Amino acid sequence: MDMEQELRSRLEAVQARVAAAARRAGRDPAEVEIVAVSKTVPAERVAALARLGIRQFGENRVEEAEAKIPAVRALLGEDLAHRISWYLVGHLQSRKAARALELFDEVHSVDTARLAARLDRLTAAQGRRLPVLLEVNISGEATKYGLPAGSWPHDREQTEKLYAQIEAILSLPHLNVRGLMTVAPLTTDPEAVRPVFRRLRELRDALAGRWPGHALPVLSMGMSDDYEVAVEEGATMIRLGRAIFGPRL
Repeated sequence: MDMEQELRSRLEAVQARVAAAARRAGRDPAEVEIVAVSKTVPAERVAALARLGIRQFGENRVEEAEAKIPAVRALLGEDLAHRISWYLVGHLQSRKAARALELFDEVHSVDTARLAARLDRLTAAQGRRLPVLLEVNISGEATKYGLPAGSWPHDREQTEKLYAQIEAILSLPHLNVRGLMTVAPLTTDPEAVRPVFRRLRELRDALAGRWPGHALPVLSMGMSDDYEVAVEEGATMIRLGRAIFGPRL
């Protein structure tokens, strides 16, 4: 099986499983966007997947994206390359924010009000408005990045601190906060993380009720090991690497 056939087979299998999960939840499969996370994946495989119809790609690190994004664009040619969107889905250090804005169309890992403020200043200087997702540590794991929400909504003090950070970010005029993102704990049982996805959806609904002008329609949750459960719990965007590209190099 050549590379294109292999990728097509993996992609079609994922699409079928997404559709089945959406229907189990009474949802339209078209509501779920697939972001292909191309961490460590060679440019040739990324370009091949783009030719199969995937238009959204995620990278974890600015350094890797600096070489890969131009290489993929060169392989695709100008017309198709312009139809591809690139998202930063990994942790962004503040000192690399300016370079990230040169490479990525959206930042899906805004995890502090300080980082958000820096991105706002940089985009203001460029005369643009940056689409972002707020990364939320809904599981409360100490090793995870994200706005701390492990105690939401039970700890009133921590909840008010969370709301204060989110309110500060929502007020930034040059950021378009499209929704929330989370990384669930690693587990061999996808059912074990269902409550994490459910709580992120409930948090989004609470935030939209608190700030009616911000619908926050995007819920980016679910990866290769648990995306079907995430879809059942309301994911509108799933981030898949191994499920589409195969084992990482």
